Amino acid sequence: KYKLEDRGKQLIRIDKWYPSSKTCSRCGQVRMMPLTMRRYECSCGMCVDRDLNAAINIRNKGYEIYLKAV
Repeated sequence: KYKLEDRGKQLIRIDKWYPSSKTCSRCGQVRMMPLTMRRYECSCGMCVDRDLNAAINIRNKGYEIYLKAV
């Protein structure tokens, strides 16, 4: 946090229980997935690596929180 503040940036925290890897980053549908499933496949046609999907969702949630604060 202090490194970001030193550079004029801020840290945005996301709830640790946010279902980032279980939520489709395209349509928002949430589905249960065991940890052994490594690809996220949604009924909307989205097919992506589970970790990449989670990263996209975390970035989008961070933007959402930031825009509400501004």
